Amino acid sequence: MFIVTNRIPVAASHETEFEDRFRNRAHLIDQSPGFIKNLVLRPVMRRFSHQTGQWEDTKEQGYYLVQTYWQSEQDFWNWTKSESFRLAHSNRPPAEMFAGPNVLETHEVILTTEKQ
Repeated sequence: MFIVTNRIPVAASHETEFEDRFRNRAHLIDQSPGFIKNLVLRPVMRRFSHQTGQWEDTKEQGYYLVQTYWQSEQDFWNWTKSESFRLAHSNRPPAEMFAGPNVLETHEVILTTEKQ
Protein backbone atom coordinates (compact mmCIF):
# COMPACT_ATOMS: atom_id res chain seq x y z
CA MET A 1 0.00 0.00 0.00
CA PHE A 2 1.14 3.55 -0.77
CA ILE A 3 0.08 6.57 1.33
CA VAL A 4 0.28 10.22 0.33
CA THR A 5 0.04 12.75 3.16
CA ASN A 6 -0.44 16.45 2.61
CA ARG A 7 0.43 18.43 5.78
CA ILE A 8 -1.51 21.69 5.57
CA PRO A 9 -1.21 24.62 8.00
CA VAL A 10 -4.68 26.19 8.01
CA ALA A 11 -4.89 29.79 9.22
CA ALA A 12 -6.92 30.58 12.32
CA SER A 13 -10.60 31.27 11.58
CA HIS A 14 -10.46 29.30 8.28
CA GLU A 15 -10.80 25.82 9.79
CA THR A 16 -14.53 25.40 9.10
CA GLU A 17 -14.19 26.62 5.51
CA PHE A 18 -11.26 24.26 4.95
CA GLU A 19 -13.14 21.27 6.40
CA ASP A 20 -16.25 22.10 4.38
CA ARG A 21 -14.21 21.93 1.17
CA PHE A 22 -13.57 18.25 1.92
CA ARG A 23 -17.10 17.53 3.14
CA ASN A 24 -18.48 18.95 -0.11
CA ARG A 25 -15.86 17.57 -2.49
CA ALA A 26 -16.80 16.07 -5.85
CA HIS A 27 -15.54 12.55 -4.96
CA LEU A 28 -13.64 12.32 -8.24
CA ILE A 29 -10.73 10.47 -6.64
CA ASP A 30 -13.04 7.76 -5.33
CA GLN A 31 -13.43 6.17 -8.77
CA SER A 32 -9.71 6.13 -9.56
CA PRO A 33 -8.12 2.73 -10.16
CA GLY A 34 -6.14 1.65 -7.09
CA PHE A 35 -7.71 4.23 -4.75
CA ILE A 36 -8.48 2.79 -1.31
CA LYS A 37 -9.53 5.63 0.99
CA ASN A 38 -9.11 9.26 1.99
CA LEU A 39 -8.64 10.55 5.54
CA VAL A 40 -8.75 14.19 6.65
CA LEU A 41 -7.33 14.66 10.14
CA ARG A 42 -7.86 17.79 12.26
CA PRO A 43 -5.00 18.85 14.55
CA VAL A 44 -5.52 18.60 18.31
CA MET A 45 -3.71 21.44 19.97
CA ARG A 46 -2.01 19.46 22.73
CA ARG A 47 1.53 18.17 22.87
CA PHE A 48 3.17 15.68 25.18
CA SER A 49 5.96 17.20 27.26
CA HIS A 50 8.75 14.73 27.91
CA GLN A 51 10.06 17.07 30.60
CA THR A 52 6.89 17.03 32.70
CA GLY A 53 5.36 13.76 31.49
CA GLN A 54 2.07 15.61 30.91
CA TRP A 55 -0.08 16.66 27.99
CA GLU A 56 -0.09 20.43 27.58
CA ASP A 57 -2.13 22.81 25.46
CA THR A 58 -0.08 24.49 22.77
CA LYS A 59 -0.36 27.58 20.63
CA GLU A 60 1.95 26.13 17.96
CA GLN A 61 0.69 26.00 14.40
CA GLY A 62 -1.19 22.76 13.87
CA TYR A 63 -1.31 20.88 10.58
CA TYR A 64 -4.30 19.21 9.02
CA LEU A 65 -3.31 15.90 7.46
CA VAL A 66 -5.00 14.88 4.22
CA GLN A 67 -4.12 11.27 3.46
CA THR A 68 -4.92 9.20 0.42
CA TYR A 69 -4.32 5.44 0.41
CA TRP A 70 -3.49 3.60 -2.80
CA GLN A 71 -2.90 0.01 -3.80
CA SER A 72 0.38 1.07 -5.44
CA GLU A 73 2.57 4.10 -6.02
CA GLN A 74 1.86 3.87 -9.73
CA ASP A 75 -1.89 4.15 -9.05
CA PHE A 76 -1.24 7.47 -7.28
CA TRP A 77 0.94 8.82 -10.12
CA ASN A 78 -1.70 7.78 -12.65
CA TRP A 79 -4.29 9.77 -10.68
CA THR A 80 -2.08 12.88 -10.72
CA LYS A 81 -1.97 12.72 -14.52
CA SER A 82 -5.72 12.27 -14.96
CA GLU A 83 -8.43 14.70 -16.00
CA SER A 84 -10.23 13.89 -12.73
CA PHE A 85 -7.18 15.14 -10.79
CA ARG A 86 -7.13 18.36 -12.78
CA LEU A 87 -10.84 18.93 -12.14
CA ALA A 88 -10.56 18.06 -8.44
CA HIS A 89 -7.83 20.67 -7.99
CA SER A 90 -9.24 23.39 -10.28
CA ASN A 91 -11.14 25.31 -7.57
CA ARG A 92 -8.20 26.74 -5.64
CA PRO A 93 -8.86 27.98 -2.11
CA PRO A 94 -7.93 31.58 -1.21
CA ALA A 95 -4.30 32.05 -0.15
CA GLU A 96 -5.35 33.56 3.20
CA MET A 97 -6.79 30.17 4.19
CA PHE A 98 -3.23 28.94 4.83
CA ALA A 99 -0.69 29.85 7.50
CA GLY A 100 2.24 28.68 5.39
CA PRO A 101 3.24 26.19 2.73
CA ASN A 102 1.96 22.63 2.69
CA VAL A 103 4.29 19.63 2.87
CA LEU A 104 3.61 16.60 0.70
CA GLU A 105 4.97 13.28 2.00
CA THR A 106 4.76 9.79 0.52
CA HIS A 107 5.16 6.51 2.34
CA GLU A 108 5.08 2.85 1.53
CA VAL A 109 3.42 0.60 4.10
CA ILE A 110 5.80 -2.06 5.38
CA LEU A 111 3.71 -3.24 8.35
CA THR A 112 0.15 -2.85 9.56
CA THR A 113 -1.77 -4.18 12.54
CA GLU A 114 -5.10 -3.08 11.04
CA LYS A 115 -7.93 -5.52 11.66
CA GLN A 116 -9.43 -6.79 8.43
